[in-house]
Amino acid sequence: MTASVEVTFLTDGGQPAEQVAGELAGFIGGAQRSLDIAIYDLNLTDGPADQVRAAIKAAAARGVAVRLLYNVDFPNPIPVPPPSQSDTAFIASLAVPTKPVSGVPDLMHHKYIVRDGATDAATVWTGSMNWTNDSWTREENVILKIPSAALAAEYAKNFAELWDTGRVEGSGKYDLAGVPVDYQGVPVKAHVFFAPGRGRQMAHVIAQGITHARRRIRVCSPVITAGVILGTLGDLAHRPRPDFKGVYDRTQMAEVLGQWRVDPHATWKGPAFQAVSAAFPFASKITTPYTPTSVHDFMHAKITVVDNTVFTGSYNLSHAGEDNAENLLQLDGASLADRFVEFVDAVYARYAAAPAAAPK
Repeated sequence: MTASVEVTFLTDGGQPAEQVAGELAGFIGGAQRSLDIAIYDLNLTDGPADQVRAAIKAAAARGVAVRLLYNVDFPNPIPVPPPSQSDTAFIASLAVPTKPVSGVPDLMHHKYIVRDGATDAATVWTGSMNWTNDSWTREENVILKIPSAALAAEYAKNFAELWDTGRVEGSGKYDLAGVPVDYQGVPVKAHVFFAPGRGRQMAHVIAQGITHARRRIRVCSPVITAGVILGTLGDLAHRPRPDFKGVYDRTQMAEVLGQWRVDPHATWKGPAFQAVSAAFPFASKITTPYTPTSVHDFMHAKITVVDNTVFTGSYNLSHAGEDNAENLLQLDGASLADRFVEFVDAVYARYAAAPAAAPK
């Protein structure tokens, strides 16, 4: 029997941190030979920290080769993504090989694990979720667990680049063929893109999907700042279009709009976003402005659905994200797309009750 893709969706207030820690610890506990972990933000406390630490130390104790990459922040003028606050003391306490990565100024923004990558049982954990208590309890996030030796090999190649160089720049410069995976007994085709090497292609493939959609479009992203995607949505607003719903983080988008107003290269984007957000049914989550000590309750899921194709991973629909170390999964399958649409529609319904006006 072929192992199936597993999907977990997190919502603000929808699950305790211990539950997510248990799911992550269970995945780590299934490793037999290797664990390659690339995580943007790792800052856990209390019981969840103990659960994850115990799982990693137990894996290493039974001979699993564990490596961990994490982001080292560089002062970043953009508000999205908010800066990571990786707990270096916690990371040191894991007693496994680790490496900080800084793109200066681009980010190591991945959130993936390659488990047993050189075996037939290889599985990828990926999605939008950082390893923080707030990520697990106060944010919308997506977790994907994909059993596939072929897909794991592609993630392992990306991990090796980052591990060997310690740099974001230059990673991901290759084209990857689609590979077959399974979702609940139904074949699904999976294709992965890595930025920065294929960052421009990531934005364009999503824009092309939106352009050619016939039945439905769903957009769920903290921000929408990639020029090609804004332009594509603007064009779509002037012709008959499929069923559409979108969700973004209103607080973060307001910060972006403020920066655009004083950036001579981006002044067109503010009016473009205002036009798009007025033309389409968008809901927006009002979140807490970032500070190191504030609650981090961002609308953090990154999902685009066009007909029966899902795009998801670590990539925000942002121009800056094209230069970060990011991964974007394209998954082609009707039943899996239905599952993602149900989630986006539920998030939309939750935040559609907020005042309708876009941020200014």
